[in-house]
Amino acid sequence: MSSAEQYVRTEHPVIDSDPHFNRVVRYMRGSDYAAWGTLTVGAPAVLLALERVRPAAGPKGINFALGVATAMGFMGGFLYSYQKSSLRFWGWEENAREQAMNREEMDARAAAGLPAYGEPTMDETAQAAAARNSKFAALKFASLPWFNTTNHKYHLSENTCSDK
Repeated sequence: MSSAEQYVRTEHPVIDSDPHFNRVVRYMRGSDYAAWGTLTVGAPAVLLALERVRPAAGPKGINFALGVATAMGFMGGFLYSYQKSSLRFWGWEENAREQAMNREEMDARAAAGLPAYGEPTMDETAQAAAARNSKFAALKFASLPWFNTTNHKYHLSENTCSDK
């Protein structure tokens, strides 16, 4: 770890500072899926409510607008749910369930003789660059949706980041 590496003190243990996309989605809670569904349904519902206040010029326009609103609600709901799940990985929100799931997953990987975070497919330099680009990327979804889709060895865990 370089001297430039900064630590974030958290109330809860850090599970992974740069979790893989598949892990974040796999660890989503029911409340995350409920929020995703609510935003997916909520966007066209708001549009329909506004349509009652001030109707559009014709039915063709509202049909297209409803489709766009549903798609935007779906994507926004996914990004919101992904971010909430990421916050638990980082220890920024309560994560007891995720800690247990992570412990179980890491024990199973160790018993099978597999690397903890998957087999890297890139050289050291590319792994480090990928980790720098995707670490805490869920905080920047408003400007650029970016996910960690690579296996690398640059993961800080509760032993190095937590205040516990």
